[in-house]
Amino acid sequence: MSRLRDLFLTANRPLQDRLAILIASAVAGAVALTGIAAYAMTLLTVYNQLDNELVQVASLTSSDIAADMENMGGIDTNAWRAANVLVMLIRSDTHQISQPNRQTSLVLGPDELAVARTSQGSSSRTGVDTNGVPTRIVSVPLVNGDERWALVIGRPLATTQAILQTTGLSLVLFGGLGGAVAAGSGYAIAKSGMGPIRQLSEAVVNITQTNKLTPIEISGDDEVAHLGRSFNRMLTALENSRERQKRLIADAGHELRTPLTSMRTNVELLVADDRQGMLPEGARAEILRDVAAQLGEFTQLVGDLVQLSRDENIEASPEPVDLRDIIESALARAKRRGPGLTWDVHLEPLYLTGEPDALERALTNLLDNAVKFSPPGGTITVRLEGDRFRVADQGPGIAEEDLPHVFERFFRSPDARTTPGSGLGLSIVAQTIQAHGGWVKANRAPEGGAEFTVRLPGSSVPPGEGLDDEDLAEEELDYPYTD
Repeated sequence: MSRLRDLFLTANRPLQDRLAILIASAVAGAVALTGIAAYAMTLLTVYNQLDNELVQVASLTSSDIAADMENMGGIDTNAWRAANVLVMLIRSDTHQISQPNRQTSLVLGPDELAVARTSQGSSSRTGVDTNGVPTRIVSVPLVNGDERWALVIGRPLATTQAILQTTGLSLVLFGGLGGAVAAGSGYAIAKSGMGPIRQLSEAVVNITQTNKLTPIEISGDDEVAHLGRSFNRMLTALENSRERQKRLIADAGHELRTPLTSMRTNVELLVADDRQGMLPEGARAEILRDVAAQLGEFTQLVGDLVQLSRDENIEASPEPVDLRDIIESALARAKRRGPGLTWDVHLEPLYLTGEPDALERALTNLLDNAVKFSPPGGTITVRLEGDRFRVADQGPGIAEEDLPHVFERFFRSPDARTTPGSGLGLSIVAQTIQAHGGWVKANRAPEGGAEFTVRLPGSSVPPGEGLDDEDLAEEELDYPYTD
């Protein structure tokens, strides 16, 4: 018993084996119940049919037998043998009359006596004859004058039992065959169903051992296939993330090497001058200013790298903002860096839901870029109209071949390599704007310089003002961060 329990219930068995056992058990149980029901229905039908035949024989012969009970109505014994029946009479006082010229008679009991005494209804049961042969016995009332009798007719059950035995053996044989087929089918189904899951398991093991994110082959369109495709998409996303990290680390290492080398050279010059006094007058102060500038550039580069290393989805809590306030704050910082420039600013209201610090950093980068490339006394145009924010300068502009690359990390055009910067500012702009559900494009401005256009989804109406519930719901659909 414990072995059977372990076979079916042990959780340590492979899932494929447990599924096969479960399927085989379910099918075998269904086959067994069907077989038992079929045998019971066959048994009931066969005995009902036999009883009806015996009652019909009694109905056809009762009138003749009532006329001559001692001779069973004068019916020839061969006729009874041809009908394969035994006939007897039992009176209410238990007196019995057997068939003449027959050595075998029925063994009667209280059922037949009750029919004789009540003269109502009928009885049917399985009994035996005087030779011990199983016999189906049926009795019906028979009235002769004032005497109450029961006509009892029996038929041997050898033929009936042979039919039932054949039926039972057939059900057991085909049920066992069905159980075997069910076991094989269950194992095949479990093996086929577990194939993709086994592939997933092997893929995970392979990734763990080789550190290679290799997608698995998927066929079919069932739930397991969907799981496999989701797993492949996860692997692709992980591979892309890994490649971005590798590229970021490689590019960062390359970009950090230049300011570090320059600072190291300047520091070594200062150390040598401290020992030998080799630098001319004023050179030491110039080197210190150079070191300070390089430290500022280095600090900006590190900050940009930290910003780019964040997840593309903004993790800070978003909040409703007026984009004009963010632009004005960014303008205040940019104007301090370009004191001789003219600013042509026109801002219309634009309300959206976002992360203020990230948006201010991105817009500041755009304005700083315009300041950096504007000529002395030049004009920077700033416009916020509808859901578009535009910044244009009068600098040298962007070459046509460089336009597709300006938002790539560490990209710097040949003309911009001599200017300060890390090459990460516009990448941060693109990442931040995309995280807020918008886009940014670069082009040549009509004024001749560079032009950047940002689209951010929002509304010119403050949230909750001048909107009914339906309009407010539509407005909230434009906010990527609306809960």
